[in-house]
Amino acid sequence: MMIFLRIFHDPLFAGRLVSVFSGIATTIGIWLAAWELFKNKKISYTASLLYILIPFGLMYDRMALYDTLSGALSIWSFYLAILLAKKVRLDVALLLGFSLGLSMLNKTSGFLSLYMLPGTLILFDWRREKRMKRLFSWVGLALAAAVISQLLYSILRLSPLFAMVGQKDTVFVYSFAEWLTHPFNFLYGNLRGLFDWAIHYLTWPIFVASILSGLSLWKWPREKLLLLGWWFAPFFALAIDGRVLYPRFILFMVLPLMILAANGIVWIWDHFRGSIWRWALMVLLFGGSLYTDYYIIANPLYAPIPQADAGQYIDDWPSGWGMPEVNEFLAHEVQKGKVSVYTDGTFGLLPYSVEIYLVDNPNIKIKGLYPVTATPSAEMITDAKDHPTYMIFNQTQNIPEWPLKLIAQYQKGKRTDVKLRLFEVTP
Repeated sequence: MMIFLRIFHDPLFAGRLVSVFSGIATTIGIWLAAWELFKNKKISYTASLLYILIPFGLMYDRMALYDTLSGALSIWSFYLAILLAKKVRLDVALLLGFSLGLSMLNKTSGFLSLYMLPGTLILFDWRREKRMKRLFSWVGLALAAAVISQLLYSILRLSPLFAMVGQKDTVFVYSFAEWLTHPFNFLYGNLRGLFDWAIHYLTWPIFVASILSGLSLWKWPREKLLLLGWWFAPFFALAIDGRVLYPRFILFMVLPLMILAANGIVWIWDHFRGSIWRWALMVLLFGGSLYTDYYIIANPLYAPIPQADAGQYIDDWPSGWGMPEVNEFLAHEVQKGKVSVYTDGTFGLLPYSVEIYLVDNPNIKIKGLYPVTATPSAEMITDAKDHPTYMIFNQTQNIPEWPLKLIAQYQKGKRTDVKLRLFEVTP
């Protein structure tokens, strides 16, 4: 995103442009992976079409979340890993190393593609001559790809904040020591949640088509087992080790299911040639996705998405309702002179949604507060006596008894009890 920010001044536009390119890259990557596995253009085009139509990617692309970039890098790593197993070539290994490294830089989940690399040996041609020589060559090339990926990832070690990556990971997954104290306590509940989210976004017909296609092992058995494994291995790992889960975590995991579903859909299309059932089944398969897509594009407030996402992005305090108006107000105020802005939070929507627009302005001071105390800080009162000072309450709904004047408030989605409020501090 930093590259686009140097070209475009609007951070929201720059972020969404990254999502546009991520979506295009994912669509192409799915096509190539499906082609390399099945050598069938119908399956390849159908798999790419599924990614475009299924609400999963559309939802996060519309919001410019970087999980779509994780999906793009994941599917390209998968495609290159398949090529390496089949071709055993140095150029493929180099490209795979770069893809893995970029995936790790983007998100820690990129390491999963490296860990699953040996699984692609299911596609290794064991019948060709000199198979042991080729196998050792594959091992060497896979190690080279791993080294390249780690060299790229080591860029993060240059930052004094590198330790925070590990700290942030433990917010969402258990450390090994913690996991040993309750190895399977949360497995069932996590699996239920992950399956519910996957089915909700993929829709039941597409999910069933993908599983039935994957279990139809009389044709392309190795390819289908690889796709099933590439989906379920990280899926199960997240279920067994996940502390805090969100639907976006599984976006990159379900991409192989779209390829499997495409295989099943093409079979249906060919099998019911000239029959009314062909079109009836197409409506059944795609109707739910198109219905959700319409609301995501036209009216996301009422989009039938999982409650976990509806709460986080639309109806609860983490959603961004009101921030465009608040930033517009603050941008106008800083033109008049010095301004201080305090927020109830030091990480996330606040203060970052203010900082990305105004942090470079010398007239504004932005500071996050956590926790919110019963009385305002001495620093805030001092600022308020000297120049206009504002407080943004977002997560905090019970406003403390501070000397405040309400400037504006904005409802979060459909909920009338959750609001973002902008106050002026009046000492």
